[in-house]
Amino acid sequence: MSTPITVADLIQRLETWAPPQWQESWDNCGWQVEPGVLDQPARVLVCLTPTLAVLEEALALRQQGIAINLILAHHPLIFSPLKSVSKVDPVGQMVYQAITQGIGLYSAHTNFDQVAGGTADTLSQLLHLQNPEPVVPTQPEVGYGRVGNLAPALALGDLLREIQHKLVPPRLIYSPAADLGQPIQRLAVLGGSGASFLGAVAKTGAQAYLTADVKFHQFQEARDRGIVLIDAGHYATERPACAALADWVQAQGADWAALSQQDEDFRQFLGSGFAEDGSSATSVTAAG
Repeated sequence: MSTPITVADLIQRLETWAPPQWQESWDNCGWQVEPGVLDQPARVLVCLTPTLAVLEEALALRQQGIAINLILAHHPLIFSPLKSVSKVDPVGQMVYQAITQGIGLYSAHTNFDQVAGGTADTLSQLLHLQNPEPVVPTQPEVGYGRVGNLAPALALGDLLREIQHKLVPPRLIYSPAADLGQPIQRLAVLGGSGASFLGAVAKTGAQAYLTADVKFHQFQEARDRGIVLIDAGHYATERPACAALADWVQAQGADWAALSQQDEDFRQFLGSGFAEDGSSATSVTAAG
């Protein structure tokens, strides 16, 4: 029986795959909290966003005999330098709990967005893009977003249904289209907040662009550029890459690894059955 990989060796492999130095200047990839777990066998809970709910999940797993010692997140816990650490502050509480409970917190964010097998690549694989290439190259053969061809081309309506089926977003929003039957041959994808890349997407010849967190006037810009802009939500476009990351951690020989079941979308949507008096007769909540 092989010896489980240590936390230190796991992170070394992760940083070889997605080097932290590739991160954007505003980002904070890497260790958020390292409470002395490097030499321990890696027991990892993978999540999109490190929250108290995810930390409580890790502690509950410990009660079941699974000694989680690392939360591997896509989003950083700490974006700006902390001026204080207080238990009454959510971030401070996370730092306090992580140190006292001996659970490391590590983030792979904009570096993970760029690499083969990262957030954009996972979306391109889910939608079976042919010959995908980066929308904005940053290193040889890697970069932000992916653009490729659908084979065969799909009618816009069928493409929207395929996205809904594969990503299961609570709401799928798209820019006005005269004809849902119009064929979409070339598609660009970028998980998370990607509307700022619209100009670069236009240069790729993409007829449609799947991303998230799109603003009103960005939908207008897309329409004016002749691109169907599709917003499936931040959570739905990045959660699949977290599942792939959990599989990668398992493949590296971690003692235990799984995808968090307490990751949250942080949004709730009213369903068609919402009562006129304001009571929630039926509501649709983003799946976790």
